Amino acid sequence: MNPGHPGDLDKRKAYILATVVYEYIATAEPVASATLTQKYQLGVSSATVRNELADLEASGYLVQPHTSAGRIPSDAGYRTFVDQLMHPESLRPDDRRRIRDELRDASRELDEIIDGATRLLGKLSKNLAFATKPSNDAQTFRHLQLIWLSARTGMAIVVTSMGVASQSLFELAADATPDELTRLSNALNSRLGNKMLRDIREADVAAAVRELGLPDEFKKVVTGALRSARSGEQAAVATSGAQNLLDQPEFHDVGKLRSILNIVEEQKTLYDLVADSMTAEAPEVKIGRELGVDEMIDFSIVTVPYRFGASAIGMLSVLGPRRMEYARLMALASGTAESLSSRLSDAEIK
Repeated sequence: MNPGHPGDLDKRKAYILATVVYEYIATAEPVASATLTQKYQLGVSSATVRNELADLEASGYLVQPHTSAGRIPSDAGYRTFVDQLMHPESLRPDDRRRIRDELRDASRELDEIIDGATRLLGKLSKNLAFATKPSNDAQTFRHLQLIWLSARTGMAIVVTSMGVASQSLFELAADATPDELTRLSNALNSRLGNKMLRDIREADVAAAVRELGLPDEFKKVVTGALRSARSGEQAAVATSGAQNLLDQPEFHDVGKLRSILNIVEEQKTLYDLVADSMTAEAPEVKIGRELGVDEMIDFSIVTVPYRFGASAIGMLSVLGPRRMEYARLMALASGTAESLSSRLSDAEIK
């Protein structure tokens, strides 16, 4: 049965659903009415709690995994909890300090900064953390966008026939204006459109730069962006903390764990899972079947973009069991992404 609209839940049903989710997250054991009446002050009889649990199951918010009296949240139950019933959490002060301090002391190499943030998020979340890095591959050139971030910094995006963008940050020795970057983008798009990347020559770029009367270093920016676009078939993904999944009771099944580790190693599926979250302004959560991958129906993902200046350039994510501490992990992912963004914007990135 499809779950009813969350607004159909009265106050008592909503409270009992939230309590079941909290309890199951904490214990990993199906939740029975007796547990709820003994541990929580619900203000109603055991019989009433049993009836409410039965109603929530019939409405699709809970499921009964086996013949025991206990129930666990369904995807719809978790979704209602995350969207409407969960109490948001703030990042703990000690976690905030640790994230800030460790990223502040990180290398100035872009890849190493992102790798460090991913490792840190894996440790703090005690789940699998992964980040998409700002570089991709392509075959046929579609268009280039040079984005002005500050007088001497910007981002170059190369979009290809595969619909995958190569993103790279650049620094200039002299000030540039947004108009100069826009004019160069337009000129190159007109000149290079639909060429195979391997057929684009440095001379093509140099001619456009020269015709617009722009400094030679613009040629280096564009040729570097095109080189990055040729460097791989997809955005690179940094991962850390896969071993944390071994501690989750859901994944003691070796076959199930092997499937997810294969996905982690292959990386493309991870990238595809979060590719549509780049424009999100707040953490996004995908639960179970929402991920669209059969092997991952027992998982959830929390994703938040990280930025360079005002522009989102990648995603930082936590993958774990559906029974994850959503509020805490959303706070951790957001805090880490915020500190990573600050580190990238403050650093002299190499």
